[in-house]
Amino acid sequence: MSDLPYGPPVRVSPLIRFGRWSFLTAGILYGAFHQNRLSKKEAKIREIEAKEKVIRDAKLKEEKAIAAAAEIKALEEMVAGKK
Repeated sequence: MSDLPYGPPVRVSPLIRFGRWSFLTAGILYGAFHQNRLSKKEAKIREIEAKEKVIRDAKLKEEKAIAAAAEIKALEEMVAGKK
């Protein structure tokens, strides 16, 4: 033990040791509580987003169909203009 660079280890007060373990336990419980609360909140948000996704996908499909039709029409006009 004498070869330690700062001398022998110091005994930590039982009060300090109790405080450390108490804060560690309190932090774990705090984290578990808030994780549970936020998980429920996020599940509700995901449910709402899933409903909106169906609507958004249908709208995007319509827009893509319109854009494809317009592109085909433009290409046909280009081909017809060259003849």
